[in-house]
Amino acid sequence: MSEKPAGADIPEEAVGSQMSPDSRTSSSSDSSASRAKPSSSLVPVPSRLPALSSSSHEPSLSSAPTVWQSSPPGSIYDYIRVASFSLGPDGRIAQWSGRATELLGLTAEQAIGKDPVEAFVPPELHEASRRTVADILDGREWTGLVPYHNPRAPHGHGIAEVYVMPAETEHGERSALCIAVDVTALRGLETDLAASQAVFGQSPLGFFLFGTDLRMLRVNERFATVFGRPAESYRGASAYDLLPRGEADRLAAALRQVLDSGQSLTDMPIVGTVPGNPERRRWSVSLYRLHSGSGRPIGVAGLATDVTGRRRAEQEAAGVRRNLALLNEAGARIGTSLDLETTARELLDVAVPQFCDLASVDLYQGLLSGDETPPGLADGSAELRRVAFASAVSDGPVAFGDSYRAGSDGEGGATEPVQVGEVHRYPFNSPCAVALRTARARVVPGRDSAESLELGTMLQSTLVVPMVARDTIVGLAQFSRTKGSEPFGERDTALAVELAARAAVSIDNARLYRREHERALILQRSLLPPGDPEAAGLDIACRYLPGNAATEVGGDWFDVIELPGHRTALVVGDVMGRGLRAAVAMGELRTAVRTLALLDLEPAEVLSALDEIARGLGAPGGSQGGGRSGSRARGGRAADGSSDLAGLAEVYLATCVYAVYDPVTRRCTFANAGHPPPVLVEPGESALLMDVPPGMPLGVGGEPFEEIEVELPDGALLALYTDGLVESRDHSLDEGLQALRASLDIPAGSDGAKAVAGSLEDVCDHVLSTLDTHHGEDDIALLMARMQGLSAESVGDWQLPSEPKSVGRARELAREQLESWGMDDLVDTTELLVSELVTNALRYGEGEIRLRLLLDRTLVCEVWDGGLVQPRRRRARDTDEGGRGLQLVGLLSAGWGSRRTPHGKTVWFELALPNGQSSTPDSVEALLSMW
Repeated sequence: MSEKPAGADIPEEAVGSQMSPDSRTSSSSDSSASRAKPSSSLVPVPSRLPALSSSSHEPSLSSAPTVWQSSPPGSIYDYIRVASFSLGPDGRIAQWSGRATELLGLTAEQAIGKDPVEAFVPPELHEASRRTVADILDGREWTGLVPYHNPRAPHGHGIAEVYVMPAETEHGERSALCIAVDVTALRGLETDLAASQAVFGQSPLGFFLFGTDLRMLRVNERFATVFGRPAESYRGASAYDLLPRGEADRLAAALRQVLDSGQSLTDMPIVGTVPGNPERRRWSVSLYRLHSGSGRPIGVAGLATDVTGRRRAEQEAAGVRRNLALLNEAGARIGTSLDLETTARELLDVAVPQFCDLASVDLYQGLLSGDETPPGLADGSAELRRVAFASAVSDGPVAFGDSYRAGSDGEGGATEPVQVGEVHRYPFNSPCAVALRTARARVVPGRDSAESLELGTMLQSTLVVPMVARDTIVGLAQFSRTKGSEPFGERDTALAVELAARAAVSIDNARLYRREHERALILQRSLLPPGDPEAAGLDIACRYLPGNAATEVGGDWFDVIELPGHRTALVVGDVMGRGLRAAVAMGELRTAVRTLALLDLEPAEVLSALDEIARGLGAPGGSQGGGRSGSRARGGRAADGSSDLAGLAEVYLATCVYAVYDPVTRRCTFANAGHPPPVLVEPGESALLMDVPPGMPLGVGGEPFEEIEVELPDGALLALYTDGLVESRDHSLDEGLQALRASLDIPAGSDGAKAVAGSLEDVCDHVLSTLDTHHGEDDIALLMARMQGLSAESVGDWQLPSEPKSVGRARELAREQLESWGMDDLVDTTELLVSELVTNALRYGEGEIRLRLLLDRTLVCEVWDGGLVQPRRRRARDTDEGGRGLQLVGLLSAGWGSRRTPHGKTVWFELALPNGQSSTPDSVEALLSMW
């Protein structure tokens, strides 16, 4: 696309204006008027240019300077860029100014002597332009818009407003003086003036302007409204005419500083009054220096805003922020401990001295002791105990005179303040008792200092706030401020109620925790073996670490069960899950294990029966797994299609390892139900994991359990544990098992052999300290047993033929063995009971008879035979000749029973060893008591 010359697309008749010859003698204002009427065209002008507005402000003669002086830089001519040149009698350029060079882009060498039409005007307008120049040289004034070539202009051309005035040379020849102004500069100046006027006059902010003499030149209407005076009254005023002396000094100094340095000043606070209103007002003032186009300072401008309401709102907001900060601190500091006294002290640490000067907390004594509804709770007269006190002005509590000690008649106030830990009551009509009855906070004013000289007379006011948690009042908090402090207001009361409520919830949580903790401890003690278990031929140590510190109970358990024949059952189990629900299921399984163990079943049989019990734990009504599917379809949907989620059976799964150790044979039988394998450390050997068939967890059902029998030498160490000891998020089960084995490989001496040395208690502590036992993910149970066995000297074992004379032989063997053990006090009773058992074996049993005496912590006598019929104790009638043998055994022994064996049965009884303090039962008296 080719470029068009400047003005090529503009009609010739719209190019400019020409004044008539008669206008040469008119005034400048008339000339301005005549310029608005175009008479002839010189060059075309773009029609889209905005109209040029003009105004005339001529100074009066009285304001003219009396002497010639230089105008400072930054005058109006710097903005409008006025250029001048002249035409000679021949119509060519005779003179060319430097501003003309800047404006029109031609140097003096390029312009002087040239035809202006040839120099400025596009070729297609030359003819019309020459006629205009001829008219000008003929003595006519002309004003119009002229396009011109300017290589430095953005588009290669510009538009100038040219004012041509006829002139004469020194020889009387006609010439012309031309003044040109850049139209763009004029339009920009016009826009700037209009914008400045709009901002100054229409702004919602108070604008003002000070001159260099620090007197006001102009203000806008908003400023006049803010300061309460008409806008005209501010002209020539100083800061001292507007403000009090002190504030005026500050403003004047600030004005001078901004004028001298040029650095702006923002948000300077000013305080004063406005006419007709004595209320003190606050303004925010911002100042900045004004400059001319050349950078000359011409004054200081500023903005003033009335911030009285904002300041008041800021003060209110600051109070709210302080309260929120206090509540935030309370949320972070109150309730960090589940201890009642600690929680009360945390409340006072937050309140004193940030909120008040003194504070105390009283809690109902009955609630602290576990009584849910202590007497007097409803009317506020119940006993309270002061659990905390804090003061920033005294070393001890303050006597209010409105409480009395527990146990007194309540007449007359207490003469001394209530001490921390003391139990007291509030009189029925006292403000504290009223607050407790109504559950509403009350402000109690301080007493007159003329009443007494105690510290209570120094109090400005006291906030009495009931501590309410879950619609229950647990106590009373008192916040006091001393004289000279700001009295409590509505916002303070609301804050105190919120603080007391937060503390009350934490205190109630602590109370509930204490109650539940006590119940959990009772449950724990009932579910775990008491003290250190003891067993024949075993040294036992155990540890239990709950994963839930809140209740200290879980689904892990261990047990040591004494079986007949000085045998011992070692049990460790783990119910899947945590908390009290798992603990209850664990208690049921542990009780079932003890019951099954007393039946003297084999370990695999015990686990099979325990599996059936576990399957029935989660069934509605305790039904077994086989009976659950008949009345309910899959997914918990009843036969009629309705959904009954409440009747769903909950699955209880558990793992368990059950071991039975016989100290006579040194053999241990293991059965496992999905539990981690036991760890065995034999003397001089490294720890190893026992290869016990893992089996399925209890509650799964459908799979039989296997058992293995292992001979354990004396001094061997057996460790049974739950998976919480060897498994966590930080490491896998295999890594945990390896770490457990390494913790049990304790060097025994300089020979390098490895064995467990020292007491089992030390070994347990060493294992727990070596492994990661503080992860809190699961409960940990650890049962360790060192095998000692019974020595040959503590065992008497004989085989007897199945014939009547074996009864006498059994009595002789028992008497001789007891005499060799030094148990002469037990000879008569043992002979009598042995003869009864051997006689029953001859009468009801089969095959050879085996007699065995075991001496450890008690004396155990066992009689073996090949019969399968179990003896049954019954009460014989007076006329019966028999049937009193087992009744006699039950009367004379500490315990008796029978169990099945692979080849028959075993009937046994147990006698306590004489300790010099208690005597054995008299056999004669026992015989006579049966009749």
